[in-house]
Amino acid sequence: MLLRSSSTRLWNALSPVRRVLNLDRFFYKLDPNCPYHGGDIVAKTLKGHGISQVFTLTGGHISPILTGCEAAGVRVIDTRHEVSAAFAADAACRMSGKPGVCVVTAGPGLTNTVTAVKNAQMAETAVVLIGGAAPTLLKGRGALQDVDQMSVFRSLCKDTIRVTRVRDLQDKVTEALWIAASNVPGPVMLELPVDLLYPYQLVKEMSGVKGKPKGLTQRYISLAVDALFAGVKSKSVDPLVVLNATPKPNALKKLRKIVEAAKRPVMVIGSQAMLPGGSIHAELLARAVRNMKIPVFLGGMSRGLLGADDSLFFRQARKAALKEADLIILAGAVCDFRLDYGRTLSRKAAVVMINRSSNQLSLNHGIFWKAALKLEGSVISSLGSSADCPEWLNQLREREEKEETKMLSGTSTELEGGINPVLLFEILDTILTDRSILIGDGGDFVGTASRILRPRKPLSWLDPGAYGTLGVGGGFALGVKAVKPDSEIWVLWGDGSCTYSLAEIEPSVRHNLPFIAIIGNDGAWGQIERDQSAMLGSDTGCLLNKNTPYHAVAEQFGAVGLCIPEGAGREEIERTLKLAQTTHADGKSVVVNVTLGKSKFRSGSISL
Repeated sequence: MLLRSSSTRLWNALSPVRRVLNLDRFFYKLDPNCPYHGGDIVAKTLKGHGISQVFTLTGGHISPILTGCEAAGVRVIDTRHEVSAAFAADAACRMSGKPGVCVVTAGPGLTNTVTAVKNAQMAETAVVLIGGAAPTLLKGRGALQDVDQMSVFRSLCKDTIRVTRVRDLQDKVTEALWIAASNVPGPVMLELPVDLLYPYQLVKEMSGVKGKPKGLTQRYISLAVDALFAGVKSKSVDPLVVLNATPKPNALKKLRKIVEAAKRPVMVIGSQAMLPGGSIHAELLARAVRNMKIPVFLGGMSRGLLGADDSLFFRQARKAALKEADLIILAGAVCDFRLDYGRTLSRKAAVVMINRSSNQLSLNHGIFWKAALKLEGSVISSLGSSADCPEWLNQLREREEKEETKMLSGTSTELEGGINPVLLFEILDTILTDRSILIGDGGDFVGTASRILRPRKPLSWLDPGAYGTLGVGGGFALGVKAVKPDSEIWVLWGDGSCTYSLAEIEPSVRHNLPFIAIIGNDGAWGQIERDQSAMLGSDTGCLLNKNTPYHAVAEQFGAVGLCIPEGAGREEIERTLKLAQTTHADGKSVVVNVTLGKSKFRSGSISL
């Protein structure tokens, strides 16, 4: 084993010499008339892994991948900004359980995806970012868009992989997909130089060699190109088995005993519990959660896991429940700012932390909270046994109903300047169906929605996750619709966040991937403005033009624009939302511009 490893290192170290002397011709056969190119190999490999679509914004460095995908039957969905392509890949992964694939061109094409890649890293989504790069022979010589892309993405990704020979393309794409999906999922960046993707003869011509090479320089270039293409041959695509850590049996036995002894248990389920994604896993997880008979609070992507009306599902007064509980199971939830770093947990309760990540298992441990048991592995592999706590359930249900009544009483409050967002979402909640999928892309507007709306089934709520990213809406909508074509998608946009990806309506129309968008227009970065004004006495930098006709802008991209103006009553709001539904059912994208009044519903919600 050591000899083989040393030999491999020596072989790689001699790579420049092998290229100059064309030594690879003695080990690998060159077929100058090969009928397929590197782009075809990438596409075939993706197809062999069950990847049905790639998201992209085209560029010369990656054109062969896109044409290869078209020929292989992998759908090519192009967006109007690279960041939306990466967000779309993220959403497609969450909904399908398969890695999402984004293909973008070199230089600014790649750097435009940075925010989305960081978001995927923090959301623990398996995204493979395939980026073009300058030709191998011109690396570091001032070629177009030749930058150190690997360094840019190294801290954002589980791995960054640069391919240097055509014959390695299939294995490296397979490796990238495997790394992205294994254990704690996350993004992987795969850099593919342009001269690995185009046909052999064309690469030679583009390199300045036409016909028989002349002179020492042309001979060197010709030999180097031959080395790039040597050894290319057709082979079957064999996906690698995805690795997933499972808790140790002794830890699972201990968990069962803790659960059975609990009188006031609570389970908080976070987005990670939904990994790896896909409907089958979500349904199995929901069944396992119900079998435990424990009160459940859902957050992030787990919203909707138990449907809208399950007797175990609670969403109000979580803080009080966590202070009163004698057992708290954090299932994919993390003690970060969302749980006040663990300060919301009762110090008298037994805390069980279930997480795929060893780092997340111990985040802020020993400072504000302490675990009775830590299980490293997936949530679904950890759950078992059940509790008997009818009195506790009744106590929480009574409190839940009081809080719900109190919260919804706010729908009758008239606000200055426009519609009450609580009323808007209370009406929207009455018309949602099992096909409805909600995408949150905003601050105050989405925060209000999360308190009111009840997703009807698993994987029917998407938000960016812990990174708090704005701009996911358009890309997420395209990704979800590509994977779930029969779904009814509602993008919840603030008037600030909508402009990041409003242009993605155009590809939604062109690719027949329609969605409905509701824009909560309060003329401000509302969540920041309210608290900034209260704390610092100024709204500088927070105000927007409330008269912006976002619905009319959307019409120019091919959508149907609707408007709910100031003064609209319940009947008009409901009629407009139902019109959006029927229009979407006819295959059209719809944007509803809602003029909102200033609300204090979420005062003090700013996170610092």
